[in-house]
Amino acid sequence: MADSRSEKLAAFTAWAQAHITGDEKGQAQIFLDRLFQAFGHPGSLDVGGEAECRIRKSNDDGGGTSFADYVWKPVVLIEMKKRGAVLSRHYRQAFDYWTRLVPGRPRYVVLCNFDEFHVYDFDAQMDSPVGIAKLDTLAEHCGPLAFLFPGQPKPVFDNEHVAVTLEAADCLAECWRDIRN
Repeated sequence: MADSRSEKLAAFTAWAQAHITGDEKGQAQIFLDRLFQAFGHPGSLDVGGEAECRIRKSNDDGGGTSFADYVWKPVVLIEMKKRGAVLSRHYRQAFDYWTRLVPGRPRYVVLCNFDEFHVYDFDAQMDSPVGIAKLDTLAEHCGPLAFLFPGQPKPVFDNEHVAVTLEAADCLAECWRDIRN
C-alpha cells in the first residue's frame, strides 16, 4: 500500500510541475482537488470540504466577509498563496481564519505556495509550523500531511516542539537514573 501511495504522490508532483504555474486565483482549487486525489480521495469536495469558504470578519477588522481557499471541518484549513510567496508572511491571515471557524474548528492549518506546505497545529504550537512538506519530495516526505489520507492517520512532524521537549526530558531522566545507579 505504501508503494501505491508513493506512486500517486509522485504522479501528482509530476502533474503539478507540468501544469501548475502557481496562480493562486486560477489554479488553487484544481491543485487542491488533485492533491486530495493523490492522497486517495475522489476529490477535495467529496470529503466534505468547501472551497472559497466564507469567513465573517470581526467588527474590529471592519466586518464583512473573507474567503478561505479550502476548509474541511474538523480536519484542515488550507490557504493558498502564489508560487514563490513567503508563507510566514501569511501566518496572521491563516490564524485569523482559523479562530473564526467555530464550531468544529479544523485541527490543522496549511499554508501552501504550490511548492511548499507549511503545516500548523495551533492546539499544540502557535508560532511556527509543526512540519513542512515540499512538492518535489512529497512522495518520500508526506508525513506532515498524512492526515489527508483516508482515515486521517496521525501525521509525522519534524518541528513539533512538544514532542521534542518530551523526548529530551525522557533522555535527561534516563541519564539521571544512570548517574544515580
